[in-house]
Amino acid sequence: MWVIKMIVYTPLWETMKKKGVSTYALINKYGISSSTIHRLRHNLGITTQLIDDLCKILDCRIEDIALYVGEDK
Repeated sequence: MWVIKMIVYTPLWETMKKKGVSTYALINKYGISSSTIHRLRHNLGITTQLIDDLCKILDCRIEDIALYVGEDK
């Protein structure tokens, strides 16, 4: 069975770069766990609370963190 990932976190990495926030800072300054960073890197599911937290940390909008990718027909 194939799992098609529809939500990806590709925009997050560019937003972090623009805002000057590293994964080190997310972990050590803001308390985001390294396992959560792993989930983001691999486009695995995260909570809406985490999305809210990231928006606050990065002072950005949801679309600056996540992107919906439709299935190719």
